[in-house]
Amino acid sequence: MGESEIFEVLRASLWSGVLMGLPILGVSLVLGFAIGLVQALTSVQEMTLTFVPKIIAVVAVFFLTIGYMTRVCLDLFNNFILPMIAL
Repeated sequence: MGESEIFEVLRASLWSGVLMGLPILGVSLVLGFAIGLVQALTSVQEMTLTFVPKIIAVVAVFFLTIGYMTRVCLDLFNNFILPMIAL
């Protein structure tokens, strides 16, 4: 196995990690921005107001996209890892 194959597997692994984390990070970013905007407009500075809705949304999105994340992980394994093992 050469250096180029190692870099290709590393690139694919990092890209798969980005694709798997994108839904959760996106929802957290949008919800955090919306809650921050509401807090700024109403002058309510309660810490649990930001934490509880975000954690609930992150858990919900995780369970909604777990099939997608599994598919991305299996594609990485079937397309990159398994052929390297089979050699």
